[in-house]
Amino acid sequence: MAALQPNVPLLLASTVVSLAVEGVMYRWQRGMLSVFAKSHADITVRHVLRDLLLVVALLRLGEQDRESVYTPLVGGLLAFYALHCAIQAVSVLVRRTRTLPVVTRNIDASALRLSTAPPVLLRRPGDRLLVFGLPATAGLLATAATDDPRCAALGIALSLGLALVGLYDLLARLLPSRRPAGENETLQWLDAWLAEYRPTAGLYFSGGVSSAYQANMWLEPLAQLDGRPLIVLRERFMVAKIGPTDVPILCLPKVSTLMRLEESSLEVLIHPSNSGKTSQVLRIPTLKHTFVNHGESDKLSSCNPYAKAYDEVWVAGPAARERYALAEVGVEDKDVVEIGRPQLDAVRPQGETPVGGLTTVLYAPTWEGWDGNPGNTSVIEAGENLVRALLADPGVRLLYKPHPLTGSVDPRAGAADLRIRELIRTAVRERAGERPSDTAELDLRTKELDRLTTTEVRANADQLERMLLQSAPEPGRAQAVAAATAAWEEAYWASLPEGEHQVFIGARPTLYACFNVADLLISDVSSVVSDFLASGKPYAVANTSGLAEDVFRKAFPTVRAATVLAPDAAGVPDLLETVRHPEKDELVKARAELKRHLLGPDEPTSQERFNEAVRALGSAAREHRARMAERMAAEITTEIPDQRSATPPQPAHPA
Repeated sequence: MAALQPNVPLLLASTVVSLAVEGVMYRWQRGMLSVFAKSHADITVRHVLRDLLLVVALLRLGEQDRESVYTPLVGGLLAFYALHCAIQAVSVLVRRTRTLPVVTRNIDASALRLSTAPPVLLRRPGDRLLVFGLPATAGLLATAATDDPRCAALGIALSLGLALVGLYDLLARLLPSRRPAGENETLQWLDAWLAEYRPTAGLYFSGGVSSAYQANMWLEPLAQLDGRPLIVLRERFMVAKIGPTDVPILCLPKVSTLMRLEESSLEVLIHPSNSGKTSQVLRIPTLKHTFVNHGESDKLSSCNPYAKAYDEVWVAGPAARERYALAEVGVEDKDVVEIGRPQLDAVRPQGETPVGGLTTVLYAPTWEGWDGNPGNTSVIEAGENLVRALLADPGVRLLYKPHPLTGSVDPRAGAADLRIRELIRTAVRERAGERPSDTAELDLRTKELDRLTTTEVRANADQLERMLLQSAPEPGRAQAVAAATAAWEEAYWASLPEGEHQVFIGARPTLYACFNVADLLISDVSSVVSDFLASGKPYAVANTSGLAEDVFRKAFPTVRAATVLAPDAAGVPDLLETVRHPEKDELVKARAELKRHLLGPDEPTSQERFNEAVRALGSAAREHRARMAERMAAEITTEIPDQRSATPPQPAHPA
């Protein structure tokens, strides 16, 4: 309307508001940009329309001869938009050259001619058009206000200059000397690196954004293996999701690239989870595969029929062996190997039970699962009741650590989780303890741990730049990280006000660190219960399955040594009494027996058993390779006779 009337004040106001809305959307409302794009009203269309209306307004403001004055300006605008399209095309080419068939971490890949990423303005068309086109739009507005065409000419010239500089920067990156290695060169480098490193055992993982914790729990046991461990990923984004480790990481998105592992020295692949892409790596005949799962519980998911696809299934103790036998999913007993839980070596055994002091209770419920079983998580039906009962006891310090996937399937679980957090925050305000004023030690330990476990990477860095910065780690970094982690945990717990309730939703402190400070665990039927048994401390399981208590205990063996709590949390006071008075705890012996049944013996350690299992399966892989090589050699000898010793055929005589 401002352009058609024309109305200069309205034109100025509407254009400024339009640009401000664009900035707000790109900064805080990215979802709305997708809505506009789906309606074919993306940033280019909006920006062209905005400048077009400004030109229309300028043409209508003056005399008829204004067309000849503004024709060069329109030509300049058209040239700018042509350059914008050219930059986008070249940007796509640059991105393709920087997308290698392999993504690495903790590996020196400098031979691939890695470099920093182009500026983000050159990679995002929306941001680029807003910034590069702003001088032209501002110049047109100034001309509308002053009736001086030189303002528009200057603005358009600035936009053209910015676009030319951006195009030059991208074109220079396509020069052979600045372009990263091509696909064939990268694959040759991969083969050479595998031949030099000679990996023996690897962790194979594929999954979604929120599933990285399943692989992360095996990082430390993997790093302590004898030989040369390796981590094999399939999704590019997962490289950044894997926790701090010195183990080399290879991401091989394509199946054809993955198959190159067949010619490497890799013998064993360890699988902490099942995924659709697992079947692809199982096709490699030179490898032996074992399923270790990312936790053991009485849930049916712990006995997935997919497990029979692996050469072996490694479990913690006799309970899991029995579970597979009862499930009848095709896993033979001879293929089940008990290795314990190497991660639990960090869990300290039960110490002195607090007498007269605060009782630290860890409430760590699991998530709702995919099957919709109401007994999976206690958060929905019992969570708030349990938390209220615990907060009502002035001698309790509550630690709440929900599962990372809580609410991802059932919105009711997510809503209940938020209400539980609010209950705890309210209780913290009511019990306002004196917070230590000196946090210098914790700040120092946090900075040291962050320095060792993170690499300074620009927020807009692409994968190639991350590969450059996350090269081979310095020797001894793993030991330094372990020491820094222990120091951070000690400083963290010391920094908390005595008796203050806590909600933990981040990576720190870890679940096992919470185990070490808790006097009691309340959880669901999940691997958390099995892991907590390593401490020997009391634990309780919420029964939201609808089953009677005796049936519940029989259905889920991990509950055998637990206190079973109903959804109304009526048994919480009696439970706390047994924790505070160990002589009333009648489940001590049962917990010790169940610990051996679920996790196996204390000696040798789980890490030692894990090592031995890897060595044995690696030996089986080498023997299999040797047999296949002998068979192949025999077949070649049989099918292709020695040409030097063979009797040449005699020529036929004419009749």
